[in-house]
Amino acid sequence: MKLVEKHYDLVVVGGGMAGICAAISAARHGVMTAFVHDRPVLGGNASSEVRVGINGAGRTTPVAFKNGIESGVILELMLRNKKVNPQYSFNVQDNISWEMVMEEDNIDLYLNTSMQTSHVEDNKIIYINAFQNTTGKEFRLYAQQFIDTSGDANLAYESGADWTMGREGKDVYGESIAPDVSDNHTMGSTILYTARDTGKPVKFTRPSWAYEITADMLGRRNVHEVSNGYWWVEVGGDDLDTIENAEDIRDELLKYAYGAFDYVKNSGKYPEAENYALDWIGSVPGKRESRRVYGDYILTQNDVEAATVFDDAVAYGGWSMDAHTVGGIRAKTEAAKKGSGSIFSAVNDLYTIPYRCLYSRNIENLYMAGRCISASHMAMSSTRVIGTCAVLGQAAGTAAAIAKKYGVLPRGVNEHIHELQQTLLKDDAFLPGIATKDSDDIISNGACKITASSHKEGAEPHKVNSEYARRIEEEENKWISAPMGEVGEWIEIAFEQPTQANEILLRFDPNFSKYIATRITDSKRNNEEMQAELVRDYKIEFLKDGVAVREIVIEDNFVRVNHHKFDVTTFDAVKVTVLKTYGDESARIADIRLYCN
Repeated sequence: MKLVEKHYDLVVVGGGMAGICAAISAARHGVMTAFVHDRPVLGGNASSEVRVGINGAGRTTPVAFKNGIESGVILELMLRNKKVNPQYSFNVQDNISWEMVMEEDNIDLYLNTSMQTSHVEDNKIIYINAFQNTTGKEFRLYAQQFIDTSGDANLAYESGADWTMGREGKDVYGESIAPDVSDNHTMGSTILYTARDTGKPVKFTRPSWAYEITADMLGRRNVHEVSNGYWWVEVGGDDLDTIENAEDIRDELLKYAYGAFDYVKNSGKYPEAENYALDWIGSVPGKRESRRVYGDYILTQNDVEAATVFDDAVAYGGWSMDAHTVGGIRAKTEAAKKGSGSIFSAVNDLYTIPYRCLYSRNIENLYMAGRCISASHMAMSSTRVIGTCAVLGQAAGTAAAIAKKYGVLPRGVNEHIHELQQTLLKDDAFLPGIATKDSDDIISNGACKITASSHKEGAEPHKVNSEYARRIEEEENKWISAPMGEVGEWIEIAFEQPTQANEILLRFDPNFSKYIATRITDSKRNNEEMQAELVRDYKIEFLKDGVAVREIVIEDNFVRVNHHKFDVTTFDAVKVTVLKTYGDESARIADIRLYCN
């Protein structure tokens, strides 16, 4: 093997959505980043290898939170995917993820590369060794900081970080819905499949090695659609450890997945499946739970239920606390058959996640993001979903940039927590209860008057520059016009004195209550146009004495956040005209900010 040594500011291990958001966020703030992933495609559970949708606080169920969908890097990825991948192909989404990473000059991407060992001195990681199986190369990657987004906390484990695995009993953290006593059980893993309507009857014969699924085994588990697999094809976390027995779990899942399709095809209960044939079946199980790393704070059920707004909040969640039945489909108890073997508790409000959960308490230069953060089993049963993991990744990557700026270790970023929070907000993260305080914005810190061609009640022009850039409960926090005419609708910021700027930032409204991500189910693919409220075409005019001195025209926009940088320009007014949306009758702008850097 050829040994290649490289030096970086940061190494990110694990290429799921948490790792993608961590690497991109760090790189955009000038951090030279090595991004190491042991699979050929990025995305983790949301990749074509597993095909789980990007759920989060804005899940589409009765306990969903309106306007709860995650923003920042993960929203940018989902909107880009929705624009260029209307067929909702997970394989195309893989390449969208890869494309976004490759666009960053400060990222070196190592696919098909497994982190193998970690060299630690004085409680700090000095380097990792990684092997790339496609090239036969061994890499020794040095860095000042490391982020574990591997899911299984492999880097933390190899580095000697304090960790745990299993379920804490009620007495450990005083969690009312935790098991009575602590144990080593976790949630299991799942393999999904897809089936295709061939337009003619297709027979299916269950392989001899596959299990027979019966109605008694399913109990109240739901076959919601015949075109895809089911979350309840779940194995592991009982006598099968989700890490040590991962290969055995995969084999068992294949047997159950084929059995599930056989039940759908041949039980006689689903005549609509007559023309369906298996099209794809996963070879990589989607894992829900394994190791968790101890940080300076451990998030618990009590924090989630109280919807705590921490002083050091850097991310948020809203998924229910949803701890699955131990053993999954193999569970033999009556409670499991009735669907009540799991522990489910709806979350009543968005809750925040403190920065202290995102770094190791004993390995001084190690962050973690994704499902391995510092949380109890019950809290992790909410934070584990991909949308939440993604915003945790953005927080960790941005923290690494702050740490580099000040020459401190992860714990030292606590001294700069306000700057971390405001940087996240400027990068379009959402932190419930944490308002934007933008000292550099010319509009919010200057003397100006904001007017518009029209507006709806509750969505007046001045709300285009406020402390929050999305609707919160009944407060719109955006400008919404009356129905647009042929020439569009405009909003104008007029300054009392001539002003200079070389950057303008616009945030549009993608409808944070409408699901955006790719999904595996056929029924969800039939009505997946771009978000109607999103602005498509617009024009920016910088005016001096009523005459345009600079003009920017954008057609076919598909993202929420638009940064425009230009030579320093002197003006006394800025006018933004929305010419076209993706279908909504009104113009909507959530935020306008001006800078002179």
